[in-house]
Amino acid sequence: MFLASTKTWYLERLVFLIAGVFSLVGVTLGTYVSSWWFLLNLLVGINLVVFSTIGFCPMAILLNKLGVEPKVKD
Repeated sequence: MFLASTKTWYLERLVFLIAGVFSLVGVTLGTYVSSWWFLLNLLVGINLVVFSTIGFCPMAILLNKLGVEPKVKD
């Protein structure tokens, strides 16, 4: 079993936290407000796939500009 380090809030960990929050918000709003909110989950999923395959993520860029450091620097 793999356990990620939880001692610090590094960039990649925050990206997954924010993606999870957006996904939960999309499901909640899609269930109680309008089914159009399920598109938020689609966008989150697409962004996670793009981030994991090519490394581009607008949220990661924003967090980095705000001073959040990645776990491993290139």
